[in-house]
Amino acid sequence: MKLLPALLYPAYEARLISELKGKPQPKHVAVMADGNRRWAREAGFEDISHGHRQGAKKISEMVSWCADTEVEVVTIYLLSTENLKRSADEVNLLFDIITEVVDHLSHGDLNCQVRLVGHLDLLPEEVSQKMSSAAADTKGNDGIIVNIAVGYGGRQEIVDAVQAMLKKEVDAGATPEELVESITVDSISKHLYTKGLPDPDLVIRTSGEQRLSGFLLWQAAYSEIWFTDTYWPEFRRIDFLRALRDYSQRSRRFGK
Repeated sequence: MKLLPALLYPAYEARLISELKGKPQPKHVAVMADGNRRWAREAGFEDISHGHRQGAKKISEMVSWCADTEVEVVTIYLLSTENLKRSADEVNLLFDIITEVVDHLSHGDLNCQVRLVGHLDLLPEEVSQKMSSAAADTKGNDGIIVNIAVGYGGRQEIVDAVQAMLKKEVDAGATPEELVESITVDSISKHLYTKGLPDPDLVIRTSGEQRLSGFLLWQAAYSEIWFTDTYWPEFRRIDFLRALRDYSQRSRRFGK
């Protein structure tokens, strides 16, 4: 039974790629890599670390799939501020795994530009420094931009952006009236973690959950969202191509 899919998948991939030719494709794809723990439990593992490690292996695959298309930026949600409330053992495991992911992306052969987006002060200093150091090594790369969302919360990002903007205005001697007038959509956007980058065109969430869970709340206002029941460790290139095909068939109106 496994032989037939193995023979059919390459043909199906080729068909999906053919269907995408000449069609609109996203420049920025955001991914909620969800379902690692459920995958591990349903696969019969008592230790859920197997799910996290299997999911980590999928990150570089996803980046390479994006790099093979017209995608210029990919943002991957790996650790939320809420995830930090899990057991100390699991959180420490996640720190280790994500640090390895960042290091692999930074020093692999993908030539990608790695950026960290999140409230890094919430992470242990050693973890934050290791990730930041590895990401800094990619500044000279000219490949796809990879945002790793770690210690990230959408509400926290907006709070941080507004506070940074107001501090800048106060330091410049702004009056209370000028402070009020300084709060605009454009000024807040310029202080987000993803400042300088386009908003995501497409948000992909795995595992069957159908909500954003605080991911890129500001930036995803007009993003197309694609949900799949597939758990992240099982996410395949054909799933990614299906998401692109679905995106290409949608009519984006941006509220107009």
